[in-house]
Amino acid sequence: MKAAVRDKYGPPEVLTIKELKMPVPGDNDLLIRVHATTVNRSDYHVLTGKPLFMRLLTGLRKPRLATTGCDFAGTVEQKGAAVTTFSIGEKVMGFGGVLGIGSHAQYVTIPEKAGVVHMPAEMTFQEAAACLEGSFYATTAILQIKPTPGQNALVYGATGAIGSAYVQYLSYYNVSITAVCNTKDFELVKMLGATRFIDYKKQDFTKDEQRYDFLFDAVGKRPFYECKVLLKEKGIYVTSGGSLVNLLPTLITPFLGGKRVLFVPPRDVKGGLNFIKNLIEKGKFRPVIDRIYPLEKIVDAYNYVATGEKIGNVVLTID
Repeated sequence: MKAAVRDKYGPPEVLTIKELKMPVPGDNDLLIRVHATTVNRSDYHVLTGKPLFMRLLTGLRKPRLATTGCDFAGTVEQKGAAVTTFSIGEKVMGFGGVLGIGSHAQYVTIPEKAGVVHMPAEMTFQEAAACLEGSFYATTAILQIKPTPGQNALVYGATGAIGSAYVQYLSYYNVSITAVCNTKDFELVKMLGATRFIDYKKQDFTKDEQRYDFLFDAVGKRPFYECKVLLKEKGIYVTSGGSLVNLLPTLITPFLGGKRVLFVPPRDVKGGLNFIKNLIEKGKFRPVIDRIYPLEKIVDAYNYVATGEKIGNVVLTID
């Protein structure tokens, strides 16, 4: 099978396309023929080994997993003897976690009880792949805070994979949304459910006079101490990055009774994916796709993700 592999940490250019042996599923596993996946910020961190503390989990001197990729949409090629909920030939989509499962390849294995669900009907593989990594991270926070109608939220980075999912989830719960993004993308986030807009290139959103029940930093660039002024007395701040600078407030603010930082470790991946699938089938969620690359252009895909300018998702097709 073809796969994108590397033997060291580094920039996208360390990746090459090679022929590898096809993985063999265990009794409780599925062998998935991957038709589409994404190249995302999580993949980029795993590829480069930065921030350095990640290497405690991915390998200190060199990566333990040669093939990158953490999500997929494809078909069940084979299944283990103990698998009961999936059949050969069925369309599925899945997320293997921030550290990756090697899905930038023609085939990947995943346990039946892990993060894999049936694909929504009438959805393409490319669309399904774009509903996974970033959408799941947003799902984890939304299901924990349980927003209610009438509340309000600010989403910084509203056009990214995580941010565009936040906007749609909050809209589903009838929360009033202020989207922070580029002016050229106001129409997009309006279609996703935002009702108020701030251009981060023209205005520092932390100077906004409105106060919010929730503030989501979907790009991990503005720490809690800069954003807390925007929160109401019991407001909640959630970030997708900057974990070290937010470490102390993450630990102490839940016990102080006021504004707090919410730590949302990814858990119950299958439950999160089923939440996404349910919203798709209700017509309440749609993926945002920026660019689509073939596997052979994976270096270009990574370099584009590294610019920080992508809108929604960068999809990788594998034929």
